[in-house]
Amino acid sequence: MSRLQLLDLHIDLQRQRVERAGAALDVSGLSFRLFACLLAHGDRVMSYDRLAQEVWAPAVVSEETITQRIKLLRQALGDDSRAPRYIRSVRGQGYQLCAVPQAVAEAEPEAAATAPRSRRWRWAGAAALVAAAVVAALWWRYAATPSKSPLLARADYYAGIGQADNNERAIALYQQALAANPDDAAALIGLSRLSSARTCLYNGGRDNAERGLALARQLLRRDAENAKAWSAQAYAHDCLGDIDAAVSGYERALRLDPDDDNTRASLAYLQMEQGQVADALRGNMQLRGDPARVRFRDVQVARGLELLGFAEAARRRHQANFRLFPDNVFSNIAWPRSLFGARRYDEATAAVREALTRGTPHPDLYLLQGELALQRGDRAGARAAFAQALRLRPQSSLGITVNALYADTAPTPTWIAQRLAELRPSPAQPAPWPGLHLELAMLELARQRPDAAVAALDAAVAAGYRDRAYLQASPLFAALHGDPAFARVLARIDTDMARQRAQVASAAWKPADLP
Repeated sequence: MSRLQLLDLHIDLQRQRVERAGAALDVSGLSFRLFACLLAHGDRVMSYDRLAQEVWAPAVVSEETITQRIKLLRQALGDDSRAPRYIRSVRGQGYQLCAVPQAVAEAEPEAAATAPRSRRWRWAGAAALVAAAVVAALWWRYAATPSKSPLLARADYYAGIGQADNNERAIALYQQALAANPDDAAALIGLSRLSSARTCLYNGGRDNAERGLALARQLLRRDAENAKAWSAQAYAHDCLGDIDAAVSGYERALRLDPDDDNTRASLAYLQMEQGQVADALRGNMQLRGDPARVRFRDVQVARGLELLGFAEAARRRHQANFRLFPDNVFSNIAWPRSLFGARRYDEATAAVREALTRGTPHPDLYLLQGELALQRGDRAGARAAFAQALRLRPQSSLGITVNALYADTAPTPTWIAQRLAELRPSPAQPAPWPGLHLELAMLELARQRPDAAVAALDAAVAAGYRDRAYLQASPLFAALHGDPAFARVLARIDTDMARQRAQVASAAWKPADLP
């Protein structure tokens, strides 16, 4: 039995289809699973905890996540929370159906149809049929996503810590799981993400993110509607520098699973890189679940506020993140970088020094250390820092360029021209990140072409670059200070950030401590 009726709704559990008057309603994915769970329990009040256990487990979700999904389900059914027909809220308890769903059975034999039955028995029998129908129709769904094995649970635990050695422990456990079952979707996704993390977070080569991309694609060939696989593929593209493909993948994942906060925060990060700072901040402020479960969300909020000019609110967050999350690679970079942008160079130097003692050193910290050395006139110290950044990540384009520009022997004009030709975007190969244009500007300055350098910075702004403070603070662009064309580039950033700042200042979702 897989067909039910709830008032004027006809539900086919096996096909995951809901109809009214012969027209299909847009109830699918997580919304259908939630609806099926309510149907399975008749008109019983379902608590938040029970719904979380039966619909979302093993994931841990908040009441707000469940409330938002109920809202989406009601919208799909055409229900009104103020005068509900199908699903009502029970204050302080949870949700229940407004009527008992009825099983749609085949015609009964005549003798059975005429047999006397009490009204109470008729209700109990219908409820039992409904429950049995739901269980039978959804067995495949839960059988396909059983409670995770201890092996996968432990792998997830290590993956969530966010340190290089634990990343490797988790990879080994996912590989064990795949050795036992090469089609294990959870293990494929886990191994994909952590392989890409080797590139993004732990100074591994591009081949690791390419491996992550291949694993995600392997799963998507089998299950094109797997939201987590789309997110893993997007993360691999992100780590490989393909920002457009990453954005597209994250957006696809969110369409399939709007409650995936990690994907939402990842998309917000790329929106910020593209200059959509207000949109990125809104995404991070409107997560569906517990924001504390998204490791880099607080760092991104602080960064967004900083770019928008909410300096004091950003400073408080950056400083708190640096103190509270010593194992978070991005908070370790964000605070000294913020101090550098504020031209508090001595404090930035001390913060970089402390950050380098925590966990896996990131090449961005050594690049910043090199710029701080240049700021105080220590060219030898800058060379050593830039060289260390390149040793940590030999494939880094910026590391290659900066290391060459500040090496003991200056690069030849021929090398600079070849490097510009390699990096300069073309219609066939557009710039993957706005920051690439900054690298082009450095090379143009090295061959004494300030006009071309400013043009490159103007292209960076057109592509979404918005860090005015860095451009003013960095000694790498000191030769442009006082140039009217450079001032116009900064003014372009100011104009756009003033517009986005006003948008945030008037928004209902803005952080509570903003004016």
